[in-house]
Amino acid sequence: MDNLEKSIDKIWQIGRKNGWYYGNWLWRLRGFIDKIFGEVGLRRGRTHLYHLSSGDAIDLWRVLYANKEEGRLLLFAEMKLPGEAWLEFKVKDNELLQTATFRPKGLTGRLYWYAVLPFHDFIFKGMINEITK
Repeated sequence: MDNLEKSIDKIWQIGRKNGWYYGNWLWRLRGFIDKIFGEVGLRRGRTHLYHLSSGDAIDLWRVLYANKEEGRLLLFAEMKLPGEAWLEFKVKDNELLQTATFRPKGLTGRLYWYAVLPFHDFIFKGMINEITK
């Protein structure tokens, strides 16, 4: 099994038991904040430890698209946010790409995005580095 296949396997096991591979305390903090606002937080976990399908829950996220052979996983944030967020992993030209997208709602959404941007830079870089080790 090559490194790309190992990375895809790690992505398919992301969340709950395995955590998010980097900055897990920040993910737990985000789940706690979500619970304060009456949302689900990290209580949902995962439906299955090794398989993902559209509609599955992974902690604060919902699987929109999962195709392991294609090497693509698209998650939609179900946490309390002033906007909508997606997290995508995909293989393109034999390289693993990770994209975090946020569509803010109004000024509050924009302020939120800029306030958490340094954390996102830290967490997503660390996460992709750990996944591809």
